[in-house]
Amino acid sequence: MMNQNLIFTNDVERALQRLIAAGGHNMTVFVADVNTARFSLGRERLVVIPDSEKGKSLETVSRVWDALEDYGVTRHSLIVNLGGGMVTDLGGFAAATFKRGVRFINVPTTLLCAVDAAVGGKTGINYHGLKNEIGAFAPASDVIISTRFFDTLPIEEMKSGFAEVLKHAMLSDRDELLRLLDHDFHAPINHDDLLEHLRRSVQVKVDIVTRDPNERGERKALNLGHTIGHAFESLAMQRGKPVPHGYAVAWGLVTEAVLSHLLLKFPSNDVHLLGNFVRDNYRDFPFTCDDYDELLALMRHDKKSRDGEITCTLLSTIGDYHIDQTVTTDDVTAALDILRDLLGL
Repeated sequence: MMNQNLIFTNDVERALQRLIAAGGHNMTVFVADVNTARFSLGRERLVVIPDSEKGKSLETVSRVWDALEDYGVTRHSLIVNLGGGMVTDLGGFAAATFKRGVRFINVPTTLLCAVDAAVGGKTGINYHGLKNEIGAFAPASDVIISTRFFDTLPIEEMKSGFAEVLKHAMLSDRDELLRLLDHDFHAPINHDDLLEHLRRSVQVKVDIVTRDPNERGERKALNLGHTIGHAFESLAMQRGKPVPHGYAVAWGLVTEAVLSHLLLKFPSNDVHLLGNFVRDNYRDFPFTCDDYDELLALMRHDKKSRDGEITCTLLSTIGDYHIDQTVTTDDVTAALDILRDLLGL
């Protein structure tokens, strides 16, 4: 069972200081990226890593291990990962593998990280152009979730994280999904309202992960939108023109909603509601029908595929999910065509 202490607060410094003081560790080391390093409380023991997906590599995690070795980190130490998903994924992996496991806390500074990477215990790095190809299940002992960092985030970053919030609503609650589809990214952030949305969204993930921490069954529901979304993301990265993770997931959610309609009679009205929101907010879809073969090959190579088949999580209705659904190349090709139509391409 996953054991993570989740703290929802906009007084991050106080919450973090209390956790550090109560831990009885011999030292605390912060892992941050070049943007979040300025928020660190531990500048004397600070490891700064790149903030790009390209830096989520074996070379970078090796640098972190070297720094932990130089600081004299032991299994009685504490690591604080302060940043977006790149930091919590890589920093968590470094902590989970150094000395066979050092306790770590995640402090996500992006919306995407707060609802996805920081919670649930997945850590990892990219390898040979494939996203999160090497990693481990290793939950942070504590996660401090706040909206205080979001005011300075580019709108692209907010949209990227919001796709994961949409996913959790699709897995659980149609009324929440409809509220989210009314969201205006250009309006000022209401921190209290957004923190409550995050609380509901994260709880969906926590409930599923608690029942299936190592992705043997139900946890695969959280892959909704990701089998196809990761193919979009991986192909863009291979071409040197990366797309934000949440944009790829948003396109993947629509594509898999279409597949759900074709195969499980998921309501067409909900496909169109989601498609319209994604069309209005996640433009610049970079792929054409000429890319389908490469995308299909990446889907077959996905960690969740079985014997070269493409498997997805699909929905019969909002909240009624079905894992390990095998889809054919013809199914996916048809869904990609419909996705392009829904996006007005």
